[in-house]
Amino acid sequence: MPDVAAEGLRVLFCGINPGLLSAATGHHFARPGNRFWPALHASGFTPRRLHPHEEHELLSYGLGITNVVARATARADELSREEFTEGGRLLEEKVALLRPHWLAVLGVTAYRAAFDERKAAMGPQERRIGGVPVWVLPNPSGLNAHYTPPALAAEFGRLRLVASPED
Repeated sequence: MPDVAAEGLRVLFCGINPGLLSAATGHHFARPGNRFWPALHASGFTPRRLHPHEEHELLSYGLGITNVVARATARADELSREEFTEGGRLLEEKVALLRPHWLAVLGVTAYRAAFDERKAAMGPQERRIGGVPVWVLPNPSGLNAHYTPPALAAEFGRLRLVASPED
């Protein structure tokens, strides 16, 4: 899956890995039950709800998308520890090159696995990746029942307030 990215973005959102539908369509967060696009809009990052096929419009808002691991799977728990470790290393290189203002990792478990940060929690992290501050957000997958859509949007909104202080 190609990244939706450019240098100097306000926020580079980083998913765990593409799902099978995303890989088949070539669009990030393509599964209808995924709550990334609704949370992005409800939190104020975008003026309207975008659809996966409109993902390149994110660039006009200073936003982008990448993944920790490139391999598509039905579920993130199909990924190995080695894939997460290597994905974290490659992500660090990518972020150092693109220099977004924030890296937002979507899923605390993925962040912990990719960067060996066993005690990481939601929100801003002490660690910088590629010299860039990191914010961990909940995984927007419909399988993540711990966060309702309003709670997910509220977490995204916390980052938006920091990443877009003029809004």
